[in-house]
Amino acid sequence: MLQYLLDMIIFALGIYCLIAKRHIIKKIIGMCIIEYSINLFLILLGYRMHGIAPIILPEMNNSYFAQYSVDPLPQALVLTSIVIGLGTLALMAAFAIKLYEKYRTFDMSEIHRLRG
Repeated sequence: MLQYLLDMIIFALGIYCLIAKRHIIKKIIGMCIIEYSINLFLILLGYRMHGIAPIILPEMNNSYFAQYSVDPLPQALVLTSIVIGLGTLALMAAFAIKLYEKYRTFDMSEIHRLRG
């Protein structure tokens, strides 16, 4: 239960970075923190105490495997999410670079003021 609470604190920290910070790079870091906390939550959902790897061996019976194996679906979802997150991070970084080239600042309030 403590792991879920700590994960929610990490998620709240990411939301705080998105809402309270004006710097574009800090907002990108906040998005990454939110993504990592969601990945951690998915891994925590599939975790079992004293679990075994989800590999069926010939000497293992099905009831033992079903009772003690770790769920592989959250692991597959997190691997997919990491790849998608890398793509979105690259896109956000490219947008930040273009905004900096145009406005010479990373401050969102300054960019809104210069919008004209």
